Amino acid sequence: MVSVAAYTRTAYNHGVILPEQPAGFAPQGQAAMPYSVLITLHLFAAFIFVGTVFFEVLMLEGVRKHVPREAMREVERAIGSRARRIMPLVLLVLYGAGISMAWHYRAVLAHPFDSSFALLLSIKILLALSVLGHFITAVTLGSRGKLKTRHVQRIHYSVFAHMVGIVLLAKAMLYI
Repeated sequence: MVSVAAYTRTAYNHGVILPEQPAGFAPQGQAAMPYSVLITLHLFAAFIFVGTVFFEVLMLEGVRKHVPREAMREVERAIGSRARRIMPLVLLVLYGAGISMAWHYRAVLAHPFDSSFALLLSIKILLALSVLGHFITAVTLGSRGKLKTRHVQRIHYSVFAHMVGIVLLAKAMLYI
């Protein structure tokens, strides 16, 4: 894992300035949340979200053929119920911290083709927005009673592919 100091040095070498508390970031008279806190919250929420998707795509799907259909439905219902309680908070922290961190790079993001860092960050943000779209689609279909097993599987596989891309981009941003 890259330390904040190493991340700051790498970002600086790419012409990106990482202010601890940028001007205009916090309301008048209030201190902005330090970047190190934002990145820590973002990483923990990402671990939870990516771990959940990893578990559902790679572990649960592998167990499906070894467990009776009715037992698997009960397991999926229980996991789904738990995920519906936890994931909204996880996504709120993940996207809230992500948006706050992106605010630090607003000048760089205004010109995404000027540096590899800006381009990779822009692509990462687009993938993250697509994941959010997947989540909203799943919640909408579920609330209407139209979320079928095939929808869940397609959404999980797509989100898993997006997450792999986001993780690779996050790492590449520091070295390309």
